[in-house]
Amino acid sequence: MCNISIVIVEDEAIIAQDIAYKIKSLGYDVEKIIYNGDKAIDYLSFHTPDLVLCDIRIKGTKDGIEVAETIRAKKNIPFVFLTSLSDRNTLDRAKKTLPYGYIVKPFNDRDLLSAIEMAIYKFSQEIESLKITKEKIDFLSQSPVTDREYEILECMIQGMPNKEIPQKLFISMNTLKYHIKNLFAKLEVSNRAEALQKIIRLLTQAA
Repeated sequence: MCNISIVIVEDEAIIAQDIAYKIKSLGYDVEKIIYNGDKAIDYLSFHTPDLVLCDIRIKGTKDGIEVAETIRAKKNIPFVFLTSLSDRNTLDRAKKTLPYGYIVKPFNDRDLLSAIEMAIYKFSQEIESLKITKEKIDFLSQSPVTDREYEILECMIQGMPNKEIPQKLFISMNTLKYHIKNLFAKLEVSNRAEALQKIIRLLTQAA
């Protein structure tokens, strides 16, 4: 069962690997590194990570801002821009994609951690504002979720990493994995990002 998954879109291989190392050292999972804007769009059209760290000036026919525009028109994935560009024109373009963060290079581990934590928290608060209930989740599921499965889902919605959930719910990691497997099967998803996206689609359509 994966922790919070992050995709890195960065065309400088050394920088991308350094970011990946930093992310892993902070306790997050690197789902994939993508070195081209067009390939990022192709990948993100069919995969739903929990967060995307995206450079603005990247190879391909579309830059990072255009990647975010294209993907956010299809699905709600939080983007954080990583860039050496901080001019007014770039900032104005970036703002229109409603990013969850903006880090100017060079940055340190603390900058990266703060940006990731704030983006995940902001995204989780937006989901919580949709007023999710067990009854609504049961409507989405192949069969009703148990009280424990719903508690785990609430932790995920709050942006809590898997490693912290057992401590909060006083269960073992193996028990957590067992419940997550059952929960994902009922929701017909393969990871937490897909689960959250499915919930968002239902509740925003109903709003």
